[in-house]
Amino acid sequence: MKTGAIATYLMRYPETSEEQSFGPNVDVYKVAGKVFAIVSPEEEPSSISLKCDPVIALELREEYDAVTPGYHLNKDHWNTIVLNDSVPDRELKKMIAHSYEQVIAGLPKVLRLRISHVDRPRV
Repeated sequence: MKTGAIATYLMRYPETSEEQSFGPNVDVYKVAGKVFAIVSPEEEPSSISLKCDPVIALELREEYDAVTPGYHLNKDHWNTIVLNDSVPDRELKKMIAHSYEQVIAGLPKVLRLRISHVDRPRV
């Protein structure tokens, strides 16, 4: 996926907002104020960082060369994926959905309940 398509896909998730809180060349995607994706579209190649369960994060790093520990993030809970087309789009969408769900799980119950009733993009 190209970064433009990723941005469009990320914004389809309920209560997602986009900001440039880390600078003008880094797009930060939040759900209910909590970060679930960081896209660096200006880098060559571009990349996306996603929250991930630590066990799954290790499995993805073993499976894909493009998946590495989160750049400038908690290496246990974040992966950075180089967008060089080596990770299939379907797998990347699954990683995005997983990141979103990881963040939702940590929200207060009232927010989780409100968001859980809204349709999410299909993977």
